[in-house]
Formats: sequence, C-alpha cells, structure tokens
Amino acid sequence: MNAIQQLQYLGQSLWLDNITRALLTSGTLSRYIRDFAVTGLTSNPTIFDHAIKNGNFYDDAIRKKALAGKSGEALFFELALEDLIRAADLFRPIHDATGGVDGWVSLEVSPLLADDTAGTIKAAACPSAG
Repeated sequence: MNAIQQLQYLGQSLWLDNITRALLTSGTLSRYIRDFAVTGLTSNPTIFDHAIKNGNFYDDAIRKKALAGKSGEALFFELALEDLIRAADLFRPIHDATGGVDGWVSLEVSPLLADDTAGTIKAAACPSAG
C-alpha cells in the first residue's frame, strides 16, 4: 500500500492548497486528481494574487474585463471564480462518488474583510456579495 492509499484507508482526504490558471490549462490538476488521488482544493486571495502577478495566464482575461469596466477586487474575484469553477468541474465526479464528502473547491474570503464579521459572513455565504 502506497502513502496515498494509506491516507485514504485512514479516512484522510488529500486536498491541494493551490490553484492557478496554469495548473488548469496545462492539465496538471487533472493529473493530480488522476495520479495522486487529490480529492479537493482550497485557495486564497494571496495565491491568486501571486499567480496573476507572476505569469501571463491571466493577461487576456484582465484586459477584457477591464475594457468591460471591471477593476479592483471585483475583477480579481471574477478571475478567481472562473478558475474555481473549472476546478469544481474536474472534482465533480469525486463529489458525486463520495456523496459530497470530497470533491469540494473553496476560496477564503477577501482579506479586506478581516475586521468585518458581518461582511465576512455575507461574503462566505454568497461569494458575489463580497
């Protein structure tokens, strides 16, 4: 039994704590799901910020959204949600097969809400509200 199988046998799910458009477009996330039994994914605004600043995978989408009048955090979260939706599609078979135990994709709320309890609750309940 390999290490991943041992984790699963013990009831532990293997989640990735990262997402980038490069991870999605290169097929790497699909490979992680297939070959390494990754069963979910979480991310945060800092990870997305780093991916956006240190690559060109988001440049075209940023230009299009900026021309459509998007900017700042609204633009940022649109980009993030596009990636998270693509990832969720990849994890959907796992979600279905495990009855919703695994196959989740999540994103932390904006760090701008650090001192705003009501805003954090609202954003967590409805990402487009943040």
